[in-house]
Amino acid sequence: QVQLVESGGGLVQAGGSLRLSCAASRSIISINVMGWSRQAPGKQREWVATIASGGFTNYADSVKGRFTISRDNAKNMVNLQMNSLQPEDTAVYYCSAGQGLGRSWGQGTQVTVSS
Repeated sequence: QVQLVESGGGLVQAGGSLRLSCAASRSIISINVMGWSRQAPGKQREWVATIASGGFTNYADSVKGRFTISRDNAKNMVNLQMNSLQPEDTAVYYCSAGQGLGRSWGQGTQVTVSS
């Protein structure tokens, strides 16, 4: 298992940007899929974006074109650049490592977008 710590959340006005970071406790080179998910109040957690070890990325339709996921294997970090933020993006954002039952999650970071 890998420990994950998210940072970079906060309050931003609609149309603004935030950059979330996720620091892993060990090397992520061997972890094929790193990702971000989010959970809004009263809603289920939803997938936002993933990045494979080879750099292939995938995004939820709701964030495509606005969010960019990246990974820095040398620094054991995964980032999520979020642009053109909207109030519906308000949620706790979670970093994840791996897939399926072995997936690790961070504690989350709050993102609040005001209208």
